[in-house]
Amino acid sequence: MLHYFRIWLASVRYSIVRTMMFRGDFLVWSLVELFWMTVNLLLINVIYRHTDSIAGWDKYEMILLVGTSMLIQRFLMGFFWSSIFEMGRNVRTGAFDFFLAQPGNIMFMATTRKLDPDGLINSVVAAGVVLYAVNQLGLQPGPLDVLLYAFMVGCGLVIHYSILVLSISLVFWLTSAQGVEGTYFTLTEFSRLPREAFKGFVSQALFVWLLPVVVVSNAPARALIDRFELSWAWTLGPFLFAAAWFGLAVFVFHRGLRRYTSASS
Repeated sequence: MLHYFRIWLASVRYSIVRTMMFRGDFLVWSLVELFWMTVNLLLINVIYRHTDSIAGWDKYEMILLVGTSMLIQRFLMGFFWSSIFEMGRNVRTGAFDFFLAQPGNIMFMATTRKLDPDGLINSVVAAGVVLYAVNQLGLQPGPLDVLLYAFMVGCGLVIHYSILVLSISLVFWLTSAQGVEGTYFTLTEFSRLPREAFKGFVSQALFVWLLPVVVVSNAPARALIDRFELSWAWTLGPFLFAAAWFGLAVFVFHRGLRRYTSASS
């Protein structure tokens, strides 16, 4: 683990140096993401001028939910997004040989090579939104509550990471992963909605159980609001989902590797 941590730190240094070479690009993308986050918060403010509750969630509970969703997405964008989507292009062009020649786990090398500082910078803003909502709700979480919230956010990050790796791994069979990015962004839109807003068996099965994009943000937000006075099944749900999706992603990725023929063939 120490060996991989050193490799990751080397990738972090490379990414930061590269970003600082193009400071204008870094500033523009940081502002674009900040603008997107601001629009989401302004939308909540406009909606709650006309209602007091949506699916049982009041204004500041909804801000906490959206802030949690944005926090997980900013971590995903910062740590993994560029590397995962570049992997699809590398497989198609044969540049994936570079990772096969490295002395380490291929999946780790291919999905953690690049860091996006603009996404990580805005994760601080997302954390600020969460803290603001917690303060407005009058919550006083203890150290254990904060640790459990962070753990559940981490589980949500693993779920997103696993679904992305699983989706991009299809390039080993399809030779192209075009459309995955847009489709994934569409799915993540649902993570900012309360679970109670999904009615009926089909929507519950699709967005809560089959593709748990709702669970990743709803679980930590609701647990923090209720001071983790929930059933163990609901509290441990994100962990079980994360373990299942990560295991499936690893399996599909390594099955795909068997079909990779490299640039020389």
